[in-house]
Amino acid sequence: MRNWPLTARSAFEKSGPIPRSISKTLEKLLKELDASAENEVMEEWRVARYQTVASLKYLLLLITIPVLVNQISKSWIFGPMVDHLWTVNHADIFLNTSQEERAFAQLQRFEERLHFDILIGKSPNLSEEAIQQQIKNKALEIAYQYAQESAYAVKNVLADSASVAAFLALIRLGKRQLSVFQSFINEFIYGLSDTAKAFLIILFTDMFIGFHSPHGWEVLMEALLRHFGLPENRDFIFLFIATFPVALDTVFKYWIFRYLNRVSPSAVATYHNMNE
Repeated sequence: MRNWPLTARSAFEKSGPIPRSISKTLEKLLKELDASAENEVMEEWRVARYQTVASLKYLLLLITIPVLVNQISKSWIFGPMVDHLWTVNHADIFLNTSQEERAFAQLQRFEERLHFDILIGKSPNLSEEAIQQQIKNKALEIAYQYAQESAYAVKNVLADSASVAAFLALIRLGKRQLSVFQSFINEFIYGLSDTAKAFLIILFTDMFIGFHSPHGWEVLMEALLRHFGLPENRDFIFLFIATFPVALDTVFKYWIFRYLNRVSPSAVATYHNMNE
């Protein structure tokens, strides 16, 4: 037997010759006429309340604990250690060629701007020695800036690794809470109206998979590579943009076809109508 989700199995089990809407209405009437209906409703409310509170607490832990581990480890452990090693060992200013290119372009723009201001009379005429001294001071400023950026990238790698370890530890140690949280998310998603489901699907696909999403992925990848001190290789970024959104689109369409189309076909129809 296939391992369908609980919501999908229930949808299959309730299908029959009588429309589901009529059968649900009859079940609701019978339940309301039952003498123990009030107790059942209260019990369901207690279970739903426990599930919601437990899920929100667990979600809060999944967010706050890794963030706290990241900030504390970066400020009190990895930060001082990297700064000390960077000072003692006189580490290189640049971690990759992308930083060098940005630094050289920044210094070149400063030199050109300095000569331009002198030519238009915005700055007083300076001797060649004075100009070279200003360029030297700017070069030292840029070197300090990129040395700090390189050290910060090393700190990010170490602190983010600690955050991922803390997150995985929470997942591993909280299997029961994770199960409750998954049930809460499933009920929340499948409990939305058809219009809300279609709206979220369109919002997600247009944001991450749509025709204008490559610009967002490009900015995100550049920021991510710079965050970890990796070279901003344009070929790698373009290859990622050409493959990852396509794979994400395939996974998303598979989810719609296999799960959502069986559990809530009306939501899929609404999605197609809104997307046309």
